Amino acid sequence: MSDPIAAAGATAFSGLYAQSLRMKVIAENIANAESTGRTPGADPYRRKMVSFSEVFDQTKDAATITADVSGVDQTPFRTEHMPGSPAADKDGNVKMPNVNMTVEMTDMKQALRSYEANLQVIKQGREMAASLVDLLKG
Repeated sequence: MSDPIAAAGATAFSGLYAQSLRMKVIAENIANAESTGRTPGADPYRRKMVSFSEVFDQTKDAATITADVSGVDQTPFRTEHMPGSPAADKDGNVKMPNVNMTVEMTDMKQALRSYEANLQVIKQGREMAASLVDLLKG
């Protein structure tokens, strides 16, 4: 029989890692929200995305979450008129990254809440294990 507290902890730890990767990618997207190409007509930074999958870890007897950078967002670039930019085309337009700050901030808030929820599961598991040890002592 498996230890349900340990299994919940394994799931929560994997969730912490997955959400921390997600926050790292979101931070990279935000940092590059204005990164244009270096030459006229060159493509700017393209928004990165994270994908999640559930994997059953038999050694821990628990469902765990894996996350990886799944690729880039294929939504079209926006353009801005900036004739002085080295990335401007003959009409003075520059391709800008497809990073939407509202989407990124919403994703960051969701990732933070998921991270905090996983942290709370770990905290509760530790408290339950400590209570069990106290009960066994007494």
